[in-house]
Amino acid sequence: MGTAEQVGHYKKLRPFVEIMDSTLRDGEQTSGVSFLPHEKLMIARMLLRDLNVDRIEVASARVSEGEKEAVTMICRYAAQIDMLDRVEVLGFVDGQLSVDWIASCGCKTINLLAKGSLRHCREQLQKTPKEHIDDILDTVRYAREKGLSVNLYLEDWSNGMKESPSYVYQVMDALCDTGIRRFMLPDTLGIMNPLQCIEYFRKMVKRYPDAHFDFHAHNDYDLAVSNSLAAVLSGAKGLHVTVNGLGERCGNAPLSSVQVILKDQFQAKTNIQEDKLNDISHLVEGYSGIAIAPNQPIIGDNVFTQVAGVHADGDNKNGLYQNELVPERFGRKREYALGKNSGRANIAKNLEELGLELTAEQTRRVTQRITELGDKKEIVTQEDLPFIVSDVLKHDAPEDRVKLISYVVSTAYGLKPGANVKVEINGRQYEASATGDGQYDAFVRSLRYIYKKYLDRSFPLLQNYQVSIPPGGRTDALVQTTITWNDQGKILRTRGLDADQTEAAIKATFKMLNIFEKEKNNEL
Repeated sequence: MGTAEQVGHYKKLRPFVEIMDSTLRDGEQTSGVSFLPHEKLMIARMLLRDLNVDRIEVASARVSEGEKEAVTMICRYAAQIDMLDRVEVLGFVDGQLSVDWIASCGCKTINLLAKGSLRHCREQLQKTPKEHIDDILDTVRYAREKGLSVNLYLEDWSNGMKESPSYVYQVMDALCDTGIRRFMLPDTLGIMNPLQCIEYFRKMVKRYPDAHFDFHAHNDYDLAVSNSLAAVLSGAKGLHVTVNGLGERCGNAPLSSVQVILKDQFQAKTNIQEDKLNDISHLVEGYSGIAIAPNQPIIGDNVFTQVAGVHADGDNKNGLYQNELVPERFGRKREYALGKNSGRANIAKNLEELGLELTAEQTRRVTQRITELGDKKEIVTQEDLPFIVSDVLKHDAPEDRVKLISYVVSTAYGLKPGANVKVEINGRQYEASATGDGQYDAFVRSLRYIYKKYLDRSFPLLQNYQVSIPPGGRTDALVQTTITWNDQGKILRTRGLDADQTEAAIKATFKMLNIFEKEKNNEL
């Protein structure tokens, strides 16, 4: 059956594909990533309970005491919600050591790592195929005696099929009737292309039609997703993925991309709850410290943001620039960027969401100002729009309720940074001084004091603080400070742009204060 015929065949069958997430094992092999036990538990909880992945691989056996603590915590939690059979740990052909370690954690499934290529068997293990097979059989027998279910990795399987297929078949012939539940076929070094994947998988499925084959892709040639789909088209019943594509070297197949392509391009069925993909991606981003690229499909910040004004215009005319990847499907919403390419349609979309109505001439003038800001590399957010409208149109909108009258910040060797701040809030002036861990921290502490003592009000919590130079900038370029605030559950992000980092942060802070103050007084 040709490739095109296979695609049509699988579209008609709507196959079910089992998803195994390896973020907590293979994903943790990303350079610089190490999850704490409680972080592993939080990720595992979301993967099982919210995202509903079929299986999770949570660790490698015998790594550390911290790893053992994490596996024990996850297994205890999974048992409480009747999902222990969905938790798996990578083990090794090491006699009884891995099996005992995994069993002591309360886990019931071992993913046994065996050699899937003759070169690995001879050169790394320095054993004959028969010696290695005998060792595997001994470990499998002991695991079953201990009550563990066994899945088997054939490490470097892609090279095995390329260079030594007879060895792969020798191993499979010896193991296919031993009660091993799944045979997991990895492209360990990420060397395959989709045509090779189809060829090798078809050979395996034809020779062992009753076996359950998983495919485990690596992304060295940026083909992990393509190879995963090729494997499904050729008979793979399960795919291995990681959140955000984490993994050794170039990583693994990203869960979000694999899910949507399986569903939309091949009409395959999975158990994944798509509206939780964004949540799990940002949870893992926070714990791993590996940022999600803004243009990462499905989960990136920019993927549901239209920049060109013609696209916003087309969306107004029966969704001309939309596809099946609608943001609401993933718990997100479509946004329309504000910048030099926006055009009036983008501006109108954002004004509409804010409930601001402008004439065509007023919209033109606001568009012109946003274009000018875009030329200076300043990022304009929807929260900035009311300020731009007030500034450009000079209409009857009231002035800012929160104004900075004056401030002094200082730092000296051996002393904590300090700040003296005078502000005007709703027509009354207040002044306060404070010290802090930095100049901006001292500034904010002064504001907190004013809000608490004089206004008896809480001050929004600073949730995230990011400093960057606009793209294309030089060392003397303007500094952009982006601050995320949390005011009793309401999240707001504001930006400030200035040559001085502290001044940029102060601008972002007063944007935030005015937005919250105007909302408090029902002005927006």
